[in-house]
Amino acid sequence: MTAAVKTAKRRRIMAGIRASGKLHVGHWLGALQNFVALAQDNDCFYEIADLHALTTNFGRSKEIAGFVEDIALGFLAAGLDPQRCTIFVQSRVPEISELAVLLGMITPVSWLERVPTYKDQIAALGSEIATYGFLGYPVLQTVDIAAFKGQGVPVGQDQLPHLELCREIVRRFNHLYGDVLVEPEAVLSQTPAVPGLDGRKMSKSYDNSILLADSTAETTAKVKEMYTDPTKIRKSDPGHPETCPVFFFQEIFNPGRAAEIAHRCRTGQLGCVEDKADMAMHLNAALAPLRERRREFESKPGYVEEVLADGTRRARDVARQTLKDVRAAMGL
Repeated sequence: MTAAVKTAKRRRIMAGIRASGKLHVGHWLGALQNFVALAQDNDCFYEIADLHALTTNFGRSKEIAGFVEDIALGFLAAGLDPQRCTIFVQSRVPEISELAVLLGMITPVSWLERVPTYKDQIAALGSEIATYGFLGYPVLQTVDIAAFKGQGVPVGQDQLPHLELCREIVRRFNHLYGDVLVEPEAVLSQTPAVPGLDGRKMSKSYDNSILLADSTAETTAKVKEMYTDPTKIRKSDPGHPETCPVFFFQEIFNPGRAAEIAHRCRTGQLGCVEDKADMAMHLNAALAPLRERRREFESKPGYVEEVLADGTRRARDVARQTLKDVRAAMGL
């Protein structure tokens, strides 16, 4: 499992997940386990980013409310305690939207155009997502952090350019208007990119995910269809476990036998069908406690909405003061 990032002193931590689909195993390994660990010793704000979801899902906006509920359930099932952290919905904090307008006024277009994922996402998902909102989403990301004066942001290595742009926008604002906003630091996660069913990074956008809401049977069925080493056509063919998504999960969920599995794969003693069945069993075992907690929360009508309402109220209290400070600094 992911090693938790240790912090020397209590800090304000800000992180979020886009409500553009249901939570998957990649979220659990890459973010949620770290969120839970950080919440033990820090003041954490965890956002369900439904406005960000509109950058790619604007044509299916009515689906977003369902994704918000799924993410909230996933947060709770993963072990986030709403008494120890603030869980809130982005669009329910209108101060975020107003701050995005104000920071957007000082952000050069050239900064936005150089974001690495801007052209990559357009190439992957189509030119129809090349909207004003999609170009400007890094400003909204900046506000997500700045509104709560976040000191630390849990990110992977691939997200560092996004955080650096946030820092540049904050520095520019403070240079123009005085030291009002906090320049955040990265809290690096050690988890590598989690592969999806097709070998690419597991992503809601690619429809290649094992969902946290999937049943045991659904998970097993997905693993059976998982991409493996294309050079290993027969069981007796030598495999390359270092490039196989199935082995990635064996190392995480079956670490005690990972070396043996790798050896058997390389020497043609282990076939992909057997390997997948074994991996699915260990993955399902690891997910079982999370699924049980999810069923428990689903059995409490109105509980998830209570958590979101309380968290959003607390988030608004903080964001309202930040907006007040920003408006005063700008003379508005």
